[in-house]
Amino acid sequence: MRRKSEGIALALIGMLLYGLEPVVISYNPVNPISFAFFSAFFASLILIPFADFLEVKAYWRRGALIGFFGTFLAYLSYSFGAKMSSSVNAALITRAEVIFSFLLSYAILGERITRRRIINSTLVIIGVILVITQGRKISLNVGDFLLLLVPLFWQIGHVIAKKTNAKPQTIAFLRNSFGSLFLLLPTLTTELSFTPYSIAEGLIIALGQLIWYSAISRIDLSLATAIITPAPAVAIGIALITGVPVTLWHLLGFIFITIGTLNLTRD
Repeated sequence: MRRKSEGIALALIGMLLYGLEPVVISYNPVNPISFAFFSAFFASLILIPFADFLEVKAYWRRGALIGFFGTFLAYLSYSFGAKMSSSVNAALITRAEVIFSFLLSYAILGERITRRRIINSTLVIIGVILVITQGRKISLNVGDFLLLLVPLFWQIGHVIAKKTNAKPQTIAFLRNSFGSLFLLLPTLTTELSFTPYSIAEGLIIALGQLIWYSAISRIDLSLATAIITPAPAVAIGIALITGVPVTLWHLLGFIFITIGTLNLTRD
């Protein structure tokens, strides 16, 4: 029970931390692929002192797969998808991660997906939709299908990580090391450009992944994913604090998100 409580607490902290990510990314003035490369590279540098290099030697193949799916393919799909779509669609569609998590966790990890978990995750998703869309209709295009691949790639990486018996810091180090390595070529073929914001993003990635992999080592992947689902709403909350007007849609969304997330922590 203590490990489960720790895992839930870590997932909640991860939700708040990942909520900061869109704020940092929004200030990125350079090529998004180059930004992703430098962010993952700086994350790997930050994680070097904490990695267990005996585990790195033992699990580097799995680390390469986690970096390939969770960082390389996910970042490319997001970069091109968001360019062809909109920020609203990107924020909403990537929340489909909880659906992929339920399917993969059940099929591969053998996790039990309860009706309670499905209901409360649905409440959270409804809340996020209300907050982001403000009740407006959204249209879909080709870029949205690329965006739909992003949460799938994330979850494939997470499933591999869940089945890897290594410390969270080792998995995070391997993911970002190989992720930045895979991103180097497309970065060089587009535009190699640096911004200090990639250092801030690298710090968020390093700390966020340490917390995330610590969480899923203690609780079900499907539960942890459901808990971090409201992360985009955290970013919007930060915007509201800085002076964006509060609407009825914000309040309704906040109610759905709060009820769903609180119930998930009691799952």
